[in-house]
This record gives sequence, structure tokens and C-alpha cells, in this order.
Amino acid sequence: MTPPTARRTLLRGTAATAALATAGLTAQAPTAHAAPGRPTGRGPRIGILLYDGYSLLDPTGPAEILARVPGASVTMVAERRGPVRTDTGDVAVVAERSLAEAGRLDVLLVPGAGNRGTIGAMGNQTLLRWIRATDRHTRLTTSVCTGSLVLAAAGLLDGRRATTYWASAEYLEKTFDVTYVPERFVESGKFITAAGVSAGLDMALHLVARLTDDDTARAVQLAVEYDPRPPFHAGDWRRASAELKARALKLLEDSQV
Repeated sequence: MTPPTARRTLLRGTAATAALATAGLTAQAPTAHAAPGRPTGRGPRIGILLYDGYSLLDPTGPAEILARVPGASVTMVAERRGPVRTDTGDVAVVAERSLAEAGRLDVLLVPGAGNRGTIGAMGNQTLLRWIRATDRHTRLTTSVCTGSLVLAAAGLLDGRRATTYWASAEYLEKTFDVTYVPERFVESGKFITAAGVSAGLDMALHLVARLTDDDTARAVQLAVEYDPRPPFHAGDWRRASAELKARALKLLEDSQV
């Protein structure tokens, strides 16, 4: 049996390197003195916004996929450098750059959050001003889950189609000039919004295709072995009972701080 620690060694083998090259993902040697998240100058600059109370998979799932784009840099950004805690309070992700240090981005991704985090972000004028300023130069401005509410609060989704977390769909339409579309992700010009949490993975693969090509996106999907086969068919809110939806929302509420 191969020890778990042998995985990285195996991936460095000749066959693995050849497979990556065939897929268009050439293995790169580490650059001396390269800081985490430092732009390489060879690919898109991708910034993922963190704010207090975000949902963990919203930024980290897409980051896992987008970091595989050849030459790309993926950087976590927040109002201030340092750890930013999730909606449960149990986990923190480090923001390597402050808003002032982020610079121009090719892709901006705004994650969603629980009620506290989403409401806080929607009312945070510093964040909203930065989102609007950053959007002026992006190729793609994106969101996951209730991150679309934050984009809408920044005035970027006016007159557009978008998606969001299923329980926030009515609020999105009633509060903003946005047409809700119940899809895993929705593209409206340069704005791409994903539905709840796990839908960010689907959107991220679409972003890979937009930034490169379909073959590279397929290779990235295989590289991260994204082949979802959940044990239950309960992920579509349109097929869920009222009781199941109520329990799902209660589980979220009880897990958040």
C-alpha cells in the first residue's frame, strides 16, 4: 500500500509530468523568493475577497480550481491583512493583502456568507467602494452564494440576470433590479454569479474555460478529481419539501456565530 505521504513524490514522476504537459499544465519549478500570491506576469491576477462571516467553501473551493490556471496568481484580499474567520467561527483563512494592496485584478470573486456576514458586507461602504473600483478594470467579476447580494448592493448587477443562494432569491429580486435565475451559475456580460456554496466549484471550472480553453478546464477538473456523486439527491431546493428546507436553514443558523 502506498503511504499517503508518497502522493507528492508520485506526482513528480515522469508519467505525471508528461500527463500534465499533455493537458497544457506544464509543471513549474518554484521561483526563488516568490511570495505567496505574487503575480507571475504570465497569467490572470485573481483576487478573492474575504470578510468576516463568509462561508468557507465559497472562496476556498474556487481557489483550489483557479490556482491551477497556468500562470495565474490567486490572492486572498480583505480590509486588512491577516486571518479572517468564517460564519461558524471555527476556521480562519489568511488574507495576504489588504484592499489597498490588491492592485488591479483580472478576476474578482466575492464569496457569500451567513446572514450576519452578508448583511455586514452589504452595509460596509469601504468594501462596496473597493468592489466598484476594482470592477472597473476586471475582465470578470464573480460571486458565490450570497456574494451576489454584495455585488448587487455595490450597484453592479442592476438590470442583469443573476443567481444566489436559494433562500435569498426572493430577497435579491425584491430588493434590487436583478432577475433571479435558478441555475448553478449565471453569466451576464462580464458578471458571473454562482448559486449556493458548492456551486462555486462549477462556476470556477467555467472561469477556467473562459480564461483559457475548454480542454484546460477539463484537465483541471480531472486534476482535482471533481466528479461529484453525492450519497443523497437532496441538493436541489426546487425538489425539496418545505420540512427539509426548514431543517436545512435551521442547521445553518445553529452552526453560525
